[in-house]
Amino acid sequence: MDALQTAQLAGNAAATTAHEITMLGLFWQADAVVKIVMLMLIVASVWCWAIIIEKLMRIRRLNAQADAFEEAFWSGGSLDALYDRIGQAPADPMAATFAAGMREWRHAADRGIAGTMKGSLQQRVERVMAVTIGREMARAERYMTFLASVGSTAPFIGLFGTVWGIMNSFTSIAGSGNTSLAVVAPGIAEALFATAMGLLAAIPAVLSYNKFSTDLGRYADRLDTFSGEFSAILSRHLEERGAA
Repeated sequence: MDALQTAQLAGNAAATTAHEITMLGLFWQADAVVKIVMLMLIVASVWCWAIIIEKLMRIRRLNAQADAFEEAFWSGGSLDALYDRIGQAPADPMAATFAAGMREWRHAADRGIAGTMKGSLQQRVERVMAVTIGREMARAERYMTFLASVGSTAPFIGLFGTVWGIMNSFTSIAGSGNTSLAVVAPGIAEALFATAMGLLAAIPAVLSYNKFSTDLGRYADRLDTFSGEFSAILSRHLEERGAA
């Protein structure tokens, strides 16, 4: 009995040595399918963090540029002078919205129809600004779908790796006939590591997606508000021309 126990302890020690319980060791000792799952999750996580950093910087920059433009717009200066300065190369979505509206307005003024087709011109200006806002928001929301996809699918991808790894572990246990904890634990740890990596990719993706969706929604509302205010200014100019 003592000899048998000694042999089992020696086998358990050898199994523990063969399986290094570290993050890198769990990866290298995992099954090929589990490795592929882990690599997919690592790539997804790195890409998510790149998107998160880019979106944080972009949203901060968009709000700062909108503040600067609104300060110039409401400073009381000439709108024509403002358009001449930024119209050809607007630096942000709000400036692009203004430039689109002013471009349509000037086109009508150059053709001499600003005062005769007030309703049609007003609608065209509003439509042009709405299209510009849609285009600019599509650019600002780029890669948001990827964050949502990773947030919703990464846990299940990691779970697939875990199930596959546990199946392989039980198959190995059945083949060896050794059910001691030292033999079972490394294989189970490798499998569960895939689930942990799935959560590691999904949690930041979900949190950042929710935050950026809220921030971009507020920015879109800000553009819509500016568009409405600018449209009201142009409408007032049209009424003044009609009265004159």
